[in-house]
This record gives sequence, structure tokens and C-alpha cells, in this order.
Amino acid sequence: MPTVYEAAGGFEGLLDLAHAWHERVLADEVVSHAFHGETKPDHGERLAAYWGEALGGPPAYSDRYGDETSVVRLHSGEGVHDEMDRRAIDCFDKALADVGLADNERLARVLHNYFAWATTTTMARYHESKDDVPSGLSVPKWSWEGPASS
Repeated sequence: MPTVYEAAGGFEGLLDLAHAWHERVLADEVVSHAFHGETKPDHGERLAAYWGEALGGPPAYSDRYGDETSVVRLHSGEGVHDEMDRRAIDCFDKALADVGLADNERLARVLHNYFAWATTTTMARYHESKDDVPSGLSVPKWSWEGPASS
């Protein structure tokens, strides 16, 4: 059985998804505020590498860009933002359809579950301060069955 990463089209498939999601969140009046104009030019590549590593692909994010601590710190210290999280997940689901990944119901469900989990747990755990995020965190892994041990 292929990994979720392989089933999603590998790096290129996730890159397409990252670009589609990013386009949708930038157009959303609530979620777009999270980007504050500070998005790196290679945001799509970084996001695809991160998702790929989490979904059974190579450790491209950790090898090139940083660890989970750096990612979580980017998403921390902004207070509780439940509406923004819900809207980001909705944008993700629409992006799945935009790139054709929603056509495979099982894959779409697994990708949705992963993104919703990451958005509402690991990325939303440290509302008060970036300084609360522990050092040395590893990118969490996700399989067809859900969270997986590294």
C-alpha cells in the first residue's frame, strides 16, 4: 500500500495542494490575517515539504528548513483563533477539490483529518506565547490510520 504521501502525488501533488490552499486562505477575509504579508517566497515548497514529511515522505522539511519547534513557534502566541482554524480547514477541503485530490474519498478523508488535527492541536497548543513551545520537537507523522509513531 502506498504511503499517504505517495497517494497524494508525492512532492508535486502536495505542492499543487499547498499553492491551492494558499490561494484560498489569502482570499479569505479571516484567515488571510494570519499571513500579515510575511510569507516567504518559497512558502508553497516549505509547506509541501512539511506535509510530505508528515505524510510518509522524505524528511525534506527537517533537512532543509527546521524542525517542528520552528513551525509551531510560527503559529503560536496569537491567542485562541477557533474561527480562523475552522476557515483554514474549510479552505483546505476546497483546495483538495481544486487539485483533484477530493476525487479519492479515502485519501481526501485522511488528508482532511490530518490537516484538521494539525491545525487544532499541534499548531494551536501554545496560544499565549511562542516561548512556551519546547525545543527539539519532531514533525509528527500521519498514516492512513491517523497519528503514527515516528
